[in-house]
Amino acid sequence: MNILKWSDVMKFAEKGNPTPAKRIEKSEDEWKKILSPAQFSITRLKGTERAFTGEYCEAHDPGLYECVCCGTLLFDSRVKFESGTGWPSFTQPVEENAIQYHKDISYGMVRVEVLCNSCDSHLGHVFSDGPNPSGLRYCINSASLQLRVEK
Repeated sequence: MNILKWSDVMKFAEKGNPTPAKRIEKSEDEWKKILSPAQFSITRLKGTERAFTGEYCEAHDPGLYECVCCGTLLFDSRVKFESGTGWPSFTQPVEENAIQYHKDISYGMVRVEVLCNSCDSHLGHVFSDGPNPSGLRYCINSASLQLRVEK
């Protein structure tokens, strides 16, 4: 996989997302049965956890982060970094088609919302102020993730 850059993110947000490897669709009631209230609020209703409160904010365990809703692999712990923002931050998804991008103009800002490309779970946002070589900062809610620990 090539390293995604901000221009790639904007292309996806404005012209269409990559095709996901799989699609998972459930009703609101089905999601409520498998998610905690906090997970449901964040992933299905586009909520946000308070800064510095998430389980993975300062975690450094090796492994792969997957979508809490459907298990799709999203991020590798090796590209996680301390952004100082209060949310887990990553420089790249594990695969280009793991994430979908949507321009978000809420709250008087222009941002790019990131979702699981398999189940449309709200993850957080991506910004262009990350470290090299990508310059990306995927700012992700801990409640939208689960860590698959490598053994």
